[in-house]
Amino acid sequence: GLVNQVVSYLIQAIRSRDGSFSSIQRLGAGSYYEHVKISEPNEFDIMLVMPIARLQLDECDDTGAYYYLTFKRSPKEKYLLKFLDEDGKLSAFKMLQALREIIKQEVKNIKNVEVTVKRKKPGSPAITLQIKNPPADISVDIILTLEVQQSWPPSTQDGLKIEQWLGRKVRREFRNRSLYLVAKQNEKEKVLRGNTWRLSFSHIEKAMINNHGSSKTCCESDGPKCCRKGCLKLLKYLLEQLKITYTKELEKFCSYYAKTAFFHACVMWPDDTDWHAEDLDHCFQKYLGYFLDCLQKSQLPHFFIPQYNLLSLKDKASSDFLSRQINYQLNNRFPIFWD
Repeated sequence: GLVNQVVSYLIQAIRSRDGSFSSIQRLGAGSYYEHVKISEPNEFDIMLVMPIARLQLDECDDTGAYYYLTFKRSPKEKYLLKFLDEDGKLSAFKMLQALREIIKQEVKNIKNVEVTVKRKKPGSPAITLQIKNPPADISVDIILTLEVQQSWPPSTQDGLKIEQWLGRKVRREFRNRSLYLVAKQNEKEKVLRGNTWRLSFSHIEKAMINNHGSSKTCCESDGPKCCRKGCLKLLKYLLEQLKITYTKELEKFCSYYAKTAFFHACVMWPDDTDWHAEDLDHCFQKYLGYFLDCLQKSQLPHFFIPQYNLLSLKDKASSDFLSRQINYQLNNRFPIFWD
């Protein structure tokens, strides 16, 4: 409720400043909105979505996930021209900075709640708000997202292999949805200029997690129950707890890896009968086995962009470290779940 109140106020305020961000809409993303949040709901991701008519996407590396954006012709949205860099590319850095300034000014006007904007984390696409809410603070990541009505780029062609699991029709419908791009710095760039954008599929991920059955009635009030979400929650919790203990060694790992492995597992075991609710224990071990296999091979392809490997070999040491920690948990009946 508190988060809604603050975010709704900010969106009104940002829109009413007639200018660059007057068209933004909000979209809840992340685990809270996918109903797979495990600990206290004290972290929220809110995407602020800006619709843009057409953009030209140029890949900026071999991942197929990061792009430079330019306008094919002068945009209807004239206010965007001031965010172009000297090469005519749409600068994520400039846009984020402008939005950040507006938010910093506007949080001062929020009555009866104490809200501050946290210091910028280098390379992070988020503007992070801290909301005082004793006993613990709530943190809200605001992520600037462009919504482009055009077909997905070639790097996504062989991704989203859900035909056996959710069906051809669903895949077609997903691929007809807009393209989302978030202001995310590509760390591989030699000179960090802040003008790269990364594809985002959180709207599709949310849809898949919330309608995860091969039969349409899976987990509906009168339908059969499965343990898919239970398995995802367990692995996310396991990673979260291990990260608390080994923050430095596991800083590379985020819950997105667990989610990506989860989608691959749903494709490998596509039927609802592969995930009977009462088989949670067995299913979790199967899914965990697949995840361990990925760590061992340093190979976890992005679910939508198969050429993009989330576990590169240069992070082999942290993959091995995580592998050892998970195996220890597995062989000792998961002491971390009982602490």
